[in-house]
Amino acid sequence: MNDPKSMCQLQRLLLAQQAEFRRQVPDYRKRLWALAELRRVLRQRQNELVRAISEDFGGRSPEETLALEMFPLYEQIRHTRSHLKGWMRQKRVRSSWYLMPSRAFVQYQPLGVVGVMGAWNYQLLLSLGPVVEAMAAGNHVMIKPSEVTPRSAELIRQIIAETFAPEYVTCVTGDTKMSARFSSLPFDHLFFTGSTRVGKIIMRAAAENLTPVTLELGGKSPAILHESYPLSRAVPRLMTGKLYNAGQTCVAPDYLFIREGQEAALEDQVRRDVAKLYPRLVDNPDYTRIVSRDRYRRLKSYADDARAKGGRLVVLASAQERGTPENKVFPPTLIFSATDEMLVMQEEIFGPMLPVLTYKTIDHAIAYVNDHPKPLALYYFDQNRSRVKHLLDHTFSGGVTVNDCMFHLGQHHLPFGGVGASGMGQYHGHDGFVTFSKKRGVMVQRAVASTSLFKAPFDRSKKTMIHLLLRLAMR
Repeated sequence: MNDPKSMCQLQRLLLAQQAEFRRQVPDYRKRLWALAELRRVLRQRQNELVRAISEDFGGRSPEETLALEMFPLYEQIRHTRSHLKGWMRQKRVRSSWYLMPSRAFVQYQPLGVVGVMGAWNYQLLLSLGPVVEAMAAGNHVMIKPSEVTPRSAELIRQIIAETFAPEYVTCVTGDTKMSARFSSLPFDHLFFTGSTRVGKIIMRAAAENLTPVTLELGGKSPAILHESYPLSRAVPRLMTGKLYNAGQTCVAPDYLFIREGQEAALEDQVRRDVAKLYPRLVDNPDYTRIVSRDRYRRLKSYADDARAKGGRLVVLASAQERGTPENKVFPPTLIFSATDEMLVMQEEIFGPMLPVLTYKTIDHAIAYVNDHPKPLALYYFDQNRSRVKHLLDHTFSGGVTVNDCMFHLGQHHLPFGGVGASGMGQYHGHDGFVTFSKKRGVMVQRAVASTSLFKAPFDRSKKTMIHLLLRLAMR
């Protein structure tokens, strides 16, 4: 907030978008066109985007970017375009019996100008995914990608500037001061993806303008493995989800619960499966680097703290390979005998470390999860339907995948979002369209209306009718 010139520039961009929105709200054709244009330019610049993201990390698997960012973004655009007409259609609802014969319907209106703040770990998907649904709902959009990954942020800015008029969709880049300025603008809605700590700052800034917010945060997402579920099936799925992007994923399993006595079997299975996934680490283009040296050192401090407090660390790398702050290769690591006193159990890890806890009964694991802040995701491995239902009925989280990890995000017809400390609001598919819309209720009155009963003067017949209505309502 110390650079008034930058703040004035942001305010001018916002005013220009507000004026253009008031002049002409994007109709169905413009929304379809905008989505198609975004898809076209992404396809055109795909190789540049993949390269920029890899450079931001100092080495990130191109296939991970294609599979976990480009593909979901293309698929999101395809799904949105194919359903948009139905989403925009007025939805007839039943009129309340005492207001008959009026009719009622719901109309979805755009909010106006939406601000979207992306996250560095999946810069492309988490910056442009919400934009897809904001544009589909008919809004104008201002985007602020994360400054942690500056190359991809700058490329997104260029792509948006070359594709859309700034009074329709625009992108600004900059440091944390720019993020603070951006979040203080009086948007009609502000969408933020990031940490819980920063989410609190964003929400305070938005509150000054009574700006509604959607906060997609994180937290410690647990995985619970029932003793009857085969380790040979669970562990590859669990470790794949954990090691995508070297664990730098908001819905990565953050800690694992297993039955007491399964520790040795789990360790053996993890060793085998990680060796298949990543036979080597340092010179392996499939294994993503930690995004910065500072974040590497933070992970190292978690590991040192866990070891000092009695944890048994199993580093899943050959003796010949050494991760350092310079190469930013952090090896997959199991932490047995994890306790709440350890830093690794107090903070979202955002790295390839997996603390392992044990339970006597599944209810013990459930109680532990419920004693802590509500997580963004929860993973449960069990083939028994009644036990699965029991866990779903007795836990709380943003989303759940049963017998796998993370892939509830790919379901077009499921909302995605946190609860409590892991966020508020949701998006994806129709839920995203609704998030960025005003769901306006409309009632159309008939020529003859029953509401005349509620008008003065209240003669005997009206009083009798009102008391009759009260008796009917209290049944």
